[in-house]
Amino acid sequence: MLSRHLRSAVLLAVLLALGIATLGVTGATGAPDIFTDPGGEPPRASRILKFDVAEDMNRFRFDPDNAHEDGLPAAGSFFVTHGYLYPAGTLNGSNGVNPDGSPEFPDLVIGSWTCYGTFIGEGAHATSGPLVVTTQLYNFGDELGEQMIVSQGYELADVGVPIQRAITGGTDEYSDARGELTQRFLGLNASEGFNLNVEMKLTTR
Repeated sequence: MLSRHLRSAVLLAVLLALGIATLGVTGATGAPDIFTDPGGEPPRASRILKFDVAEDMNRFRFDPDNAHEDGLPAAGSFFVTHGYLYPAGTLNGSNGVNPDGSPEFPDLVIGSWTCYGTFIGEGAHATSGPLVVTTQLYNFGDELGEQMIVSQGYELADVGVPIQRAITGGTDEYSDARGELTQRFLGLNASEGFNLNVEMKLTTR
C-alpha cells in the first residue's frame, strides 16, 4: 500500500494536472491574481472621456401640435436637435455657438452632436428637475458614424446639477462601449441652445 506521504504527493500531482490546485491565489478569500468575466474573456479596460457640447438652437425641431399656449413644447412633444463637440473646458455657459448657428470656435470643434427625445413633466416651462428623456449621439471626427458613442437618460433644467446617463454603445473603437456618464447643464449660448459638460466613465474590450 502507498504510504500517507506518497498518497499525498500523487493526489497533489493529479490536482495540478487538472488545474484545480489552490496555487496562484491571493488573500484569505482565494481571489485569483487575474480576473476574467463569466465568459472567460479578458477584463474590460476603463477610460474617462471629457468634452463639452454646444447646441445650435437654429436646428431644433419639435412637434408643434403638442405645445403650451405660448408655443413652447409641452410634455410628450418629440424633438430633435444638433450641435458641436468641444474639448472639455471650452464652454463657460454662454459661448460656443454664434447667433446664426455657426461654431464660435471652429478650429476647436472635435465632432458633432445629435439629440432626440421627448419633453416630460412641465415641458419647456420646467425650471427645475427633469426636462426631457433623450438619446444623444456624440460623433467624433468628420465622418458620421465612424467614431460614435451613444447615451440615453434624463436631462435636467437645473444649471450645474449633475445627472447620470447610461452609455449604451457606439461604433469603431467604441463598438462595445458601456458605462456611465455625468452631464451638467452650463447655460444658454448665443443661439439660445443648451451648453453641456460631459464626463464619461467608459468601458471597452
